[in-house]
Amino acid sequence: MAGSLPGIVVAGHVCLDMIPTFRSGVSGSVVPALEDILVPGKLTDVGPLTTATGGAVSNTGLALYRLGFPVSLMGKVGDDTVGHAILDILRGYDQALADGMIVTTESHSSYTVVINVPGIDRIFLHSPGANDTFGADDIDYTELDGAKLFHFGYPPVMRRMFVDGGEELAALLGRVKARGLTTSLDMARPDPTSDAGKAPWRQILAKALPQLDLFLPSFDEVLYMLDRQRFDDMVDGGGDLNMQADAELVREIAEELIEMGVAVVGLKLGNQGLYMKAAADPQRIAAAGACAPKDAATWAGREMLAPCFRTRVVGTTGSGDCTIAGFLGAFLRELSPQEVMTAAVAVGACCVEAADATSSIPEWKTVEQRIAGDWQRLDTVALPGWRWDEAGMVFRPGGEK
Repeated sequence: MAGSLPGIVVAGHVCLDMIPTFRSGVSGSVVPALEDILVPGKLTDVGPLTTATGGAVSNTGLALYRLGFPVSLMGKVGDDTVGHAILDILRGYDQALADGMIVTTESHSSYTVVINVPGIDRIFLHSPGANDTFGADDIDYTELDGAKLFHFGYPPVMRRMFVDGGEELAALLGRVKARGLTTSLDMARPDPTSDAGKAPWRQILAKALPQLDLFLPSFDEVLYMLDRQRFDDMVDGGGDLNMQADAELVREIAEELIEMGVAVVGLKLGNQGLYMKAAADPQRIAAAGACAPKDAATWAGREMLAPCFRTRVVGTTGSGDCTIAGFLGAFLRELSPQEVMTAAVAVGACCVEAADATSSIPEWKTVEQRIAGDWQRLDTVALPGWRWDEAGMVFRPGGEK
């Protein structure tokens, strides 16, 4: 299948996750408490080290690869041990996946040490490394020839993408868009105390979205960027922000993003599913690059919510990135809006069936078979006022056809 489809380029944030294993002692003693581990001068016995690539380039890119799509990866790593490990992991899938990676001698590679003590929320020690230096000029745009879709991930954890009001991000997307590709963007929630958390995200989005065809962030990420006060109020209210969402708020956010210039907005809502709203103007849909739907009217003005599929959840790492992979793959195949949304949440459901981000992602045919079978959906309780459509797959506002 891969040879018959045009290519997808996934660019942006990439890192190496290093996860030491904490275990009981040989005498059967319990796992030590965190305060007994982080003691100056103390040597703590741990188990084997798990290493895996992380970030949008790895998660979304490798998910697309496992689904069977031809993918080029464009992340930036240093010419160091960590960078070599990242490239070796990618080569373990396919030599070509490492060929498009950017290697620099001017910065170290990004890594994250994940302290995952059982019974305690994970602690992340992260070094952004070369991701902070990634700029529009790092990409060889001639390498985009032959591709139809360009996806960029995690600008809030890539310093050059958000400083100076997002000029670099807008320039990068504009240069890709000028080559005729469909452009796609995912976000990450900034640390409120960091420079990214204090960046003028409304201004950044206003510059980037006119160059963008598909915008696929999480609800909480974009709420933080557009309405910090409401975000803080919902956080103070406690609980999952996705459970506090309602149709009016989600629609308000999507409409504002479309007014900024993007063609299609997809908001990830955790276990509440995936919401989508498309621009009402068919001409904007038709201008969505090489993957633009042949019948723009089938997308123009569409609004829907796809509930998640029921499955046994082992881990949620990368589930949002894999949901995006399903969306992009289906969009590339020129499927209908309903089919694109269904494929997105189906691939996301496959992701959570393993502890890591991509090992449980099957080939596309298997995803189609599961969808065609008796695969049940979760009950979605957010966005009150929506109902099942005739196909029993997605929600629409009451009374809308």
